[in-house]
Amino acid sequence: MQQALLLHPDRLLPIAPAARAVARALYASVHKLPIVSPHGHTDPAWFAGNESFGNAADLLLVPDHYLFRMLYSQGVPLQQLGIGAPADAREVWRVFAERYQLFRGTPSRIWLDHVFATVFSLDVRLDGGTADFYFDSIGEQLRHESFRPRALFDRFDIEVIATTESPLDSLAHHQAIRQSGWSGRVITAYRPDPVVDPEFEGFVANLRTFSDLTGEDCFSWRGYLDAHRQRRAFFKSMGATSSDHGHPSALTADLPLAESEALFRRVSAGAASQADAELFRAQMLTEMAAMSLDDGLVMQLHPGSFRNHNPSLFAQFGRDKGADIPMRVEFVHALKPLLDRFGNDPRLTLILFTLDESTYSRELAPLAGHYPCLKLGPAWWFHDSPEGMRRYRRLCTETAGFYNTVGFNDDTRAFLSIPARHDMARRIDCGFLAELVVEHRLEDWEAAELAQDLAYGLAKRAYRL
Repeated sequence: MQQALLLHPDRLLPIAPAARAVARALYASVHKLPIVSPHGHTDPAWFAGNESFGNAADLLLVPDHYLFRMLYSQGVPLQQLGIGAPADAREVWRVFAERYQLFRGTPSRIWLDHVFATVFSLDVRLDGGTADFYFDSIGEQLRHESFRPRALFDRFDIEVIATTESPLDSLAHHQAIRQSGWSGRVITAYRPDPVVDPEFEGFVANLRTFSDLTGEDCFSWRGYLDAHRQRRAFFKSMGATSSDHGHPSALTADLPLAESEALFRRVSAGAASQADAELFRAQMLTEMAAMSLDDGLVMQLHPGSFRNHNPSLFAQFGRDKGADIPMRVEFVHALKPLLDRFGNDPRLTLILFTLDESTYSRELAPLAGHYPCLKLGPAWWFHDSPEGMRRYRRLCTETAGFYNTVGFNDDTRAFLSIPARHDMARRIDCGFLAELVVEHRLEDWEAAELAQDLAYGLAKRAYRL
């Protein structure tokens, strides 16, 4: 029997009646604010070409590692999901629909139900019995002009969205967007990992490409740094306001020039040890901070993921296929070399993310509550969930306050889930603020101001948008 798909208006709001009433009022004041998406991984080709998205499986399932990692954990081969091998899209969708119950209690279920109900106006739940109905209905709607990427961008009221590209990317899609006359604001972000991480596959070959692209000698320390400056300037001309650094740890270093040059000779020759690789990444964070003082790009540091943990999956399917695992991260000692040099300079903004929640109250909130250059990114990746967001606010607010945080960013490839993710964050933050109001720790007018800032203002200011 088909089950109705209903989105309860009070979902995710507090249970206590007094707090719920306050949260409802706060949420009503922010739920229609424009979306600022300052960090994410949507494909700029979507907005450049503005072609129809195709079908439900290719749009909603295949790009979303939250979904296929769960299915893989339950024994579904990735090839059966259309990843790494040709597959019939309808059959892929059926495999997913027949196992949709696996997502009960997860944020993915909340996001997807929001997409199904609000974007596609579906009113029955997804399961094996409704799989074909969903596939056909979504496919038919995606053929309409109103479901093309630019139309959805406007419908979602996205004010600005940042994609993430490597220094080796030509940014041709961003240039095409600019030349198209479309008013949507799609900007890039500078993600230098392929030419900063000696353990990144093809690192030495990437340096050769970096040289070819910039005309600099990227096998000399000076030429290599000048190449980064050149590409950062080009990215900034394409709208970038931030750089993004996905390092295994938060380690920073501030080496003398001779030691930096010697270290670079080893890594650029492909002769780096694991310790050399870690030290080089650490030095490059400090070098990037120095460049940020010159060009104004906001730094983002995303440490603490053991990426590509499953070697056979990585060998067969490549990066970003759901086998990334959180790790313990240390910040106090790791960041000290960078902070000793730049920590007191308010011209630098370094936004810190973590997958290690144990650091929130012990390290991150005290650091951000002191150093002018530091801000805390929102609950990220494995923790951008209702409970993860609540833990984040409860562990950080008393020490760092609200204004040393940067609002919310969705950090996603799943374009249609962006409104759902922002809606979840707004509901959770309004609930948290409502609790402070009923406990008489905030006045209602203060909570109203904060709700606006958490949903919209802080992200714009932090990312210089």
